[in-house]
Amino acid sequence: MTKRFAQIIIDISHEKVDRTFDYRIPPQLEDRIFVGVLVKIPFGKGNSLRKGYVVGITDHADYDADKIKEIAEIVEGGVSAESQLIMLAWWLKEQYGSTMNQALKTVLPVKQKVKPKEKKVLRLLIPDEQLEAVTAEAEKKSYKARVRLFKALKENHVIPYEVASGQMNLSAATLKPVIEKGYVALESEEIFRNPVKDAGSRVKAVELNKEQQAVVSAFCEDYEAGKRETYLIHGITGSGKTEVYMEMISRVISEGMQVIVLIPEIALTYQTVMRFYGRFGNRVSIINSRLSAGERYDQFERARSGDIDIMIGPRSALFTPFARLGMIIIDEEHEGAYKSEVVPRYQAREVAVKRAQMQNASVVLGSATPSLEAYTKALRGEYRLFKLNTRAKADSRLAEVAVVDLREELKEGNKSIFSRKLQQMITDRLEKKEQIMMFINRRGYANFVSCRSCGEAIKCPHCDVTLTLHKDNRLVCHYCGYSIPMPEQCPGCGSPYIANFGVGTQKIEMMTKKMFPQARVLRMDLDTTSKKGGHEEILSAFAEGDADILIGTQMIVKGHDFPDVTLVGVLAADLSLYTPDYRAAERTFQLLTQAAGRAGRDARHGDVIIQTYNPEHYSIVTAAGQDYEAFYRQEMAYRRLMKYPPANVLFTVQLASKSEEALAESADSLAAHITPQADEEKIQMIGPVDASVYKINDIYRKILYLKHENYDILIKIRNQMDWFQQEKRELFKGVMVQYDFS
Repeated sequence: MTKRFAQIIIDISHEKVDRTFDYRIPPQLEDRIFVGVLVKIPFGKGNSLRKGYVVGITDHADYDADKIKEIAEIVEGGVSAESQLIMLAWWLKEQYGSTMNQALKTVLPVKQKVKPKEKKVLRLLIPDEQLEAVTAEAEKKSYKARVRLFKALKENHVIPYEVASGQMNLSAATLKPVIEKGYVALESEEIFRNPVKDAGSRVKAVELNKEQQAVVSAFCEDYEAGKRETYLIHGITGSGKTEVYMEMISRVISEGMQVIVLIPEIALTYQTVMRFYGRFGNRVSIINSRLSAGERYDQFERARSGDIDIMIGPRSALFTPFARLGMIIIDEEHEGAYKSEVVPRYQAREVAVKRAQMQNASVVLGSATPSLEAYTKALRGEYRLFKLNTRAKADSRLAEVAVVDLREELKEGNKSIFSRKLQQMITDRLEKKEQIMMFINRRGYANFVSCRSCGEAIKCPHCDVTLTLHKDNRLVCHYCGYSIPMPEQCPGCGSPYIANFGVGTQKIEMMTKKMFPQARVLRMDLDTTSKKGGHEEILSAFAEGDADILIGTQMIVKGHDFPDVTLVGVLAADLSLYTPDYRAAERTFQLLTQAAGRAGRDARHGDVIIQTYNPEHYSIVTAAGQDYEAFYRQEMAYRRLMKYPPANVLFTVQLASKSEEALAESADSLAAHITPQADEEKIQMIGPVDASVYKINDIYRKILYLKHENYDILIKIRNQMDWFQQEKRELFKGVMVQYDFS
């Protein structure tokens, strides 16, 4: 049957993207109507013609078909940035199993228009000869305020309004007659808020080494030939990937095209944007969650209007409304931050490739520790692989890595969180006036608090996790934010013997200051960077030498370049190794390799100390040797054996509800419904099982896992699940179902 109705959004620039209107597609336009196309439609009682975007096409309408108005015409003039983003939203919906509304809210991040910031100026409209005449007249009549204005305008024909009303003390009553007589004009101009402050002077491009130049040359040859591919740059830490990016960008924007640069952490924004701003000036902007609503609005408006060429930011920057997109760069592409945690649960790398295909753009991925998915695709020839095996600075080399077995330290009586070797090296570096970074993948003062009498840990009443002790003597849930004072007695048995176990960044900071009182210590974690500008403040202070030791969570080990850092201590390499995730070994290897890469990035020798209770684990051994290929071979053997990505596709179905009974019934029914088809297609199905954190914020969660090598077969299963939920609406009342593909 011919699809006869289009779902249309009237205005996507601001406010509501959650309301669509149905319109009939006239026969003469049937072949030209598709998702993303801009059309004119009669709207409201007066049927005035309004512009709108087609976001869906269907063969049935929710209202009386005879009363539905008809699309008037298609707006000619090519496909806009908004059209492209809407088409991308449709792809997101189909690929990741969300509603169109959820997808639209993802790709159109500016939902509410913020009042533009305006600057008012007074502008002289008459020639100098006439100005002299009106000044003389004002002096004759003793119009002192008017005389001040005219004399100021003689010096400068344009005066900011705030100067006139403030410093010059000119009232509206003074200005009104001179404006009415046509002597002066009061003008307003929209100014964009620029989140980039104190960018410094412009810098020239650095001279690339042979490896870097080979990558840039190969890319430029492809670009000039019209080839738009996906490239993976596998470069060791300090190999100068950023300089390669900038040369590529320079080539792309020279043709009037635009570039999106994705970075995984807000913490990286400051250092990265300063380097890009130094090279490309105010044609660069940033977008992130720390910006005000006004700043975010302004940056997207600047992108829409073509005022900028380069947008830098985390995952959300991928949806910058560039109409002339030429390239998308994803730095540190292996990072988990590129995977969305909300529906649609998209992977930025996949979406970037799709958007690039839609806009005929190139994609560049870069990492010292590529994700197994990206590296596998590169080996298969789906991506073009480049390697940078030497550091960019001629006198810089990879740091020496030593693995310390904490079991042996304990046997020899050292109960400190610092091994003897690390203590020795910290002392040495402090004496040499060199900097030190210490990394632990945990914030807070202690891991958890438990009772030594009954053995019970103090848990969050809303989440199935223990509370973390912070320095202000409060217990905090890192999932929902629930907080209570540290109790004097066990809430369960009343025993006074309660104590904290484990160690976090706050406790390390305290112990470091106690052991090395001469050291100036900074701490960087979610707590110390929660306020706007927190990252910049800490990083700039450390870069300028205002601290000797920087203690932090994983945000300190990614992408930063501090030439004075010659020692990195990884205090507990095992923490990420035993998480309930098949990627645990991969993430451990990546974190350790990235941490090791922070040391010795200049001429001075660098050392890395990895402290662990499991020194034999292959992720730790290969990270210590900076041997990605060895890790890849061992990890892929495990993935093939267990049928995990990228060897297979993993389809995860998460069900959540406030009712345990409703959750259990719906999960079991859904699994039972798809079991026959799963058996027929030889799909491996696990569950439904309780999520690793069963309860979060009073919501219970169950998970169903399905594995198969064929993505399309899993899509069929998902569609079958959608149909079942529609048929059994009462069964799924109060139950939220989310899909995720890996």
